[in-house]
Parts: sequence; C-alpha cells; structure tokens
Amino acid sequence: MASRIKQLFWLSSALLLMDCAAARVKRANINTVIETAESYIGTPYRYGGMSRSGTDCSGLLVNSFAAAGLTLPRSAKGQSKIGKSVSMYEVQPGDLVFFACGDSRWKITHVGIVTEVHGKHDVRFVHASTSKGVIEANLWSDYYQDTFRRARRPKYR
Repeated sequence: MASRIKQLFWLSSALLLMDCAAARVKRANINTVIETAESYIGTPYRYGGMSRSGTDCSGLLVNSFAAAGLTLPRSAKGQSKIGKSVSMYEVQPGDLVFFACGDSRWKITHVGIVTEVHGKHDVRFVHASTSKGVIEANLWSDYYQDTFRRARRPKYR
C-alpha cells in the first residue's frame, strides 16, 4: 500500500511540474506575440501587407504569432474562428478582438490583439489601422465599441 501511495505521489508531482512547465511556455508565447505586435507600432498600413514596410491587421497577427512559432489563418475572418470565445468583459492580454468595419455590420473585417487590461474600461489592443498604421488603441473608445463583434482566446501552445 505504501508503495502505491509513493507511486501516486510521484505521478501527481510529475503532472504538476508538467502543468507548470506548460503554463510557462504558454505565458512566454503570449509575451512573444504581444511584444512582436507592439514592435510593429508605427508601421504603415498596406492592404495585403505582411512586412515592416507595410502590413494589414491580419498580416500583423500572422507575423506576431509566427515569432512564437505559432500559425494563424491569414484573414481576420479565419482568425475569428480559432480558439475559445470570451466576453469583452473577460478579455486578457493575448486575446484577439474582432470588428465589423465598413458596409456590413456583421462581417468580420478587422482584428487586433489585446496587450494590456488596466480596468473595466481601459483595455489596450494593437492593430493595423487603415488611416494611422499600426497603433495601440482602447477597446472601450466609442468607435471600437460600435464596431466590436467578438473576442477569442487562441491556444498559445
């Protein structure tokens, strides 16, 4: 019986250590993705672009995730289907936020990544604005509240 208890103890300890290691990998990946997205701030907007000389919103995120060895679909619409749905009140750094801009009020046309949450009405995200290039904005500003459609939490492992 004592031998069985020891086996269970060592097995549960090993699982706990693996969970901790996985959490560290996940946190490191989230940080890499966010830091990469932030490093693009000031880059001009270019439709279909995926470089530091010009990028669009989904290209920015494809490159940011690639820096952590992760793959995302190329379009904002495709990106809006991955991961787990989260409420805009529950977003955390690393979550993707999606918007419907332009003629269609429901068609996903824009994406950004949450970088910081400072409070209920101060949620920062990085995205490639068509008029200002890559910038950081507040999700709770009037414009983004009007166009916000959903948030998703991708897997970072």
